[in-house]
Amino acid sequence: MSRFQFEVFGHLVSRERLFIIGGPCVIESREMAMKVARFMKSTCERIDIPYVFKSSYDKANRTAWDAFRGPGLQAGLEVLASIRSELGIPVLTDVHTVQEAEEAARVVDILQIPAFLVRQTDLLTAAGITGKPINLKKAQFLAPGDMIHAVRKIRQTKNNRILLTERGTQFGYNNLVVDMRSITIMAEFGLPVVFDATHSVQLPGGEGTSSGGQRQFVAPLARAAVAAGAHGVFLEMHEDPDRARCDGPNSLPLSEVPELLEDLLRVYQAVRAANR
Repeated sequence: MSRFQFEVFGHLVSRERLFIIGGPCVIESREMAMKVARFMKSTCERIDIPYVFKSSYDKANRTAWDAFRGPGLQAGLEVLASIRSELGIPVLTDVHTVQEAEEAARVVDILQIPAFLVRQTDLLTAAGITGKPINLKKAQFLAPGDMIHAVRKIRQTKNNRILLTERGTQFGYNNLVVDMRSITIMAEFGLPVVFDATHSVQLPGGEGTSSGGQRQFVAPLARAAVAAGAHGVFLEMHEDPDRARCDGPNSLPLSEVPELLEDLLRVYQAVRAANR
């Protein structure tokens, strides 16, 4: 198998086929997480796009000390395990410590390193040692070319199952911008590149005690990223984003997801046809 592709729970992730990573920002309840997972599985199967469910058991970098963080490691992993086993889909979650990497790797298919932690050598090494695929979120403060150092930290553990995710760059206060050159630059490392369409429209700390967001820009940026060469798209969604307990302003309503995925698939196919 090419080093540019790998299997996760029987599903192929590669640079040769558009794939989707998505789910609610944080696990609010088992019922809600399962509802989103079922919806996304059905939608992605209908239009034939590989799908990885994403949600967090703990959001350790919330703006305010009393913001909702999630159910915690053990309860959250139980929810992710049930989604994986009952629906037969791969699952992804983010980890924050060496211990979490070891424990989460027993349950999930892909470990994600949050953008703020992507320079933490011990965490990256621990994640790499698990042998699980690793999704490295590009830090808001890093140039895309600097992500090669995070890649090398994983590769020194003999793990080359790596995804790189663009999620916007800090631009002044409480704002992010997306430089589409980032996708091309990180693709030169020979790894699949994902575009995080929902975190890229976040306004960090923009609501004072929480982050704001501009979800109206999710779809156009996602289409642009696929046109620029992204191999996958990361989306956070919720049945009622305005009532979500985390990242609601930059999350998509479930009702808007199917049409966007169909658009993204058409863009991906058109770009590949043009490049043949």
